[in-house]
Amino acid sequence: MQTVELPARERILAAALDLFYRDGIRATGVDRLIAASGVAKLTFYRHFPSKEALVLAFLTERHERWMAWFTEALDRLRAKKPRDLRVLADVLAEWFEREDFRGCAFINTTVEVAQSLPEALPLCQSHKADMAAAIAKWLGGGGRALADAAALAFDGAIVQSQMALDDDGRAAVLRSLRRLLAALQPK
Repeated sequence: MQTVELPARERILAAALDLFYRDGIRATGVDRLIAASGVAKLTFYRHFPSKEALVLAFLTERHERWMAWFTEALDRLRAKKPRDLRVLADVLAEWFEREDFRGCAFINTTVEVAQSLPEALPLCQSHKADMAAAIAKWLGGGGRALADAAALAFDGAIVQSQMALDDDGRAAVLRSLRRLLAALQPK
C-alpha cells in the first residue's frame, strides 16, 4: 500500500484508509500503519500525535470521499429513474460490487470504538445526517421524513449485506431493499 510519491501525512492517511476500513481499527496497530506508509515512527507521531487522532482524520477523509462518490452516483443514476427511491438500491449494488466493500466505515467505527473513542461518534452521526440530507436533496420535494426512512433502509441493507455469505445473499438483500423502497415511494 506504500505510495512513496505522496507526502508523509498523506501516506499515513492512505494506509489508515485502507487498513482501518479493511481490517478494522482495533486490529490495525500503529506499527502496522508505520510499515504500510513507509514512514519513521517519529514522522508518524509528528503528523498524528496518537492513533486516536488518526482515526478522527480517517473518518473525516472517508466521509469526504464517500459522500463525493454517493452524490455522484445518485446524480448519475437519476437520469434513469428520476426521484425513484429504488435508485438507492442501484447505488448500493454498485458499492457491493467493489472488491474492497466492507460495509459502512461509520457503522463499523461506531460498533468498534465509540465507547473507547467518544470523539468519533459525532463524526459518525454527522456522516449519517449528511447522507440523509443528500437523499433529501436528491428527492427534491420528497421531504426529510422520507429521506430519513430511505437512509435507515439503506443502512439496514448495508448491515445485512455484511452478514450475507455470498453474492446470492447480497442480491437477496438488494431485492428486499428494492421492495421496501418501492413501498416508501410516494404515489
